[in-house]
Amino acid sequence: MKKVSIYDTTLRDGAQGEGINFSLPAKVRIARALDEFRIDYIEGGFAASNPKDMAFFEEMKKVKLRHAKLAAFGSTRRASKTAEQDPGLAALLQAGTPVTTIFGKSWLLHVEKVLKTTAAENLKMIADSVAYLKSHGKEVIYDAEHFFDGYLDNADYALQTLQAAADAGADALVLCDTNGGRLTSEVVSITQVVAARFPKARIGIHTHNDAELAVANSLSAVESGATMVQGTMNGYGERTGNANLCSIIPGLALKLGAKLSCGARLQKLRSISVLVDEIANVRPLKSRPYVGQSAFAHKAGMHVDAVSKVSRSFEHIEPESVGNERRILMSELSGASNVRLKTGEMGLEFQKDAPAIKDILHKLEHLEKNGYAFESADASFKLLVQKVLKKHVPFFELQGFSVVVQKRDADSKATTTATIKISVKGKTELTAGEGDGPVDALNNALRKVLHQFYPQLDSVVLQDYRVRILNPETATQATTRVLIESSDGRERWGTVGVSENIIEASWEALVDSMEYKLFLDEQRRQKRQRK
Repeated sequence: MKKVSIYDTTLRDGAQGEGINFSLPAKVRIARALDEFRIDYIEGGFAASNPKDMAFFEEMKKVKLRHAKLAAFGSTRRASKTAEQDPGLAALLQAGTPVTTIFGKSWLLHVEKVLKTTAAENLKMIADSVAYLKSHGKEVIYDAEHFFDGYLDNADYALQTLQAAADAGADALVLCDTNGGRLTSEVVSITQVVAARFPKARIGIHTHNDAELAVANSLSAVESGATMVQGTMNGYGERTGNANLCSIIPGLALKLGAKLSCGARLQKLRSISVLVDEIANVRPLKSRPYVGQSAFAHKAGMHVDAVSKVSRSFEHIEPESVGNERRILMSELSGASNVRLKTGEMGLEFQKDAPAIKDILHKLEHLEKNGYAFESADASFKLLVQKVLKKHVPFFELQGFSVVVQKRDADSKATTTATIKISVKGKTELTAGEGDGPVDALNNALRKVLHQFYPQLDSVVLQDYRVRILNPETATQATTRVLIESSDGRERWGTVGVSENIIEASWEALVDSMEYKLFLDEQRRQKRQRK
C-alpha cells in the first residue's frame, strides 16, 4: 500500500473562493478539526498577504496539534532582492510554522511577461529561496506553479525549475495545474516523466477544477507516482474551486488502497465536510459525491428494491464507510419497496402485498398529481403515513387565521400582523404575531400559542424556505409549492405545502414542521420507555 500525504489548503486557497470568508476563530476551529481528522499538512495562509493570516499563525502558536504539521505559504524571493532581504521570506520565518510552502514559476510566459525577469534569474530565485528556508531548519514544500502548462510550452525549462528546487534541498516537489484546464491524460504522462526524472523526490499534485477534472487528475497523478495530494475541503477555491479532498480521500483509501493517516477516521468524513460548510456559512451541496445528502439517495422503485436486497447493486461503496447514510426518496416513481423501507424507518413493518402499502401509494400518487413532492419532505411523508393508517392524532387544530399587510405610503415599510385561532388540548386560543412578512408573522403567532403547551418547540429553527411555481402559465393564479427545512439541533427534516395561495401553502408546511417535531419527541419518549 502506497503511503500518500494529504495537504489541506482550505484556509488559504479555499478562502479565495467567492463568498468564502473565515474569521480568525473560524480558522482555528477548522484547523483543530482537520488535525483531529489526521490531515497531514494544514496550510494556514499567505504569510506576507494580510494581517489576518499572520494573526492566525500567532494564535496557532498557542495550539498544540496532535498530528498535522502547520504550513505557511509564500513565494520565491523577488528578482530585485536577495533571500535575506526579501520581506516575503522573512514573513514565512516570522509565522513560526515547521513547514513553509513556496511557489515559483514553471512557465516562461509568467517568467518573462508577469515577473518580467529572465529564465536564468527565475532559476536562481527558486534555488536561493529554498536554500534560505532550509538553512533556518524548515521543511520546504515547493509548489511548481503552472507546471503542466509550462511543461507543454517548454518541457526542458519546466524540469529545470524542479531541478533547481530539488538541488537546493526541497522536501517535496508539487506539480500544479494552476489554471485547472489540463486533461487527465496530460497529467498522467507528465507526472510519470517527473517521477522518473526525480526517483528519490516526494512528488505532489495540486489541481484546480476549471475543467471539472481536479479529482480525477489528482487520483491519476497518485497512480502515476505522486505521494502528496493538495486540495480543500468541499472543493472550495478560486474560480470553480480546488480539488475536493472529500472525494479524493475516499478515492485514495477505498479505490486505490492507499495508506492514509486519516484512513482510520474515514467515517468522520461527512461530519467534517458539513462542519466546514457550516463555519463558512455555505449550504451543503446535496449532490456532492461520498458526503452529499443525495450521494446514497434512491428514488426509482426498481433501484430501491435492488438495494434492499444487495446494497452494492446500486451503491459503489457502503454509505457508512464515509459517515453517510442511505436515503429512500418518495415520489411518483416510488414502488412498494420504497414504502416498506421508508415506513421501516418509522418502526412500521408491512408484508409485500399489505393493503396499507397500496393505500399509501394511492394517496402518494394522488398528492403528487396535485403538485406535492416528498423527496425533500420526509417529515410530511411520515405524517401522511400516520394519517392514511388513521394513527395520527393532531397536536393542535386550526380554527382560522387572518393576515393583514399594511403599507401607509410609498416610502414606508410594509408591516404584517397575523391572527390565529387554534384549539390545543381542549382549549381554544386566539393570538396575534408580527413579522417581516405573512409567513414570518404566522410562524411567530403559532409559536406564541404553542409555547405554553409545547415549550420544546422553541428549539425548532426554520433553516430554509423555498417556493416553486408549478404552472407559471397561469400567472398570478399559479399553484405554489412551499418546502421548509427545519431542525431541532439534533435532526433536520423537510415539510411541504401546496396551494394556489402561497400563504396557505406556507401554513401547511409550517404546521407539518411543528407537528413532526412533536411526533418525533413522542417517538423518542416511547423508545426510552421500551428500553
